[in-house]
Amino acid sequence: MSCTACGVKVEGPYQESALNRLNPDDQQFLLDYLLSGFSIKALEENTNMGYAAIRSRLDKLISNTKTVIRSEDQKKAILEKLRSGDITVAEAKRKLEKL
Repeated sequence: MSCTACGVKVEGPYQESALNRLNPDDQQFLLDYLLSGFSIKALEENTNMGYAAIRSRLDKLISNTKTVIRSEDQKKAILEKLRSGDITVAEAKRKLEKL
């Protein structure tokens, strides 16, 4: 992980949150929703979005979050198969690149 503003890099094993792996638009929408008290009505008042647009955006955010989590679960399963010797490094690499 690194900061593009100051150039600081953090290396080593650490667990990154699924929310960190969401795209910046999804992260911002989630933050806006959180700051509105998880109230669609309050979010409507604080943005130019109507109920239908907010509901659609929430559904997209939920779907994107599930995709991120599934992808991480699939990566873990592939790496576990590699560790146990069930697949080769080349097979693991190919499978990881498909995700």
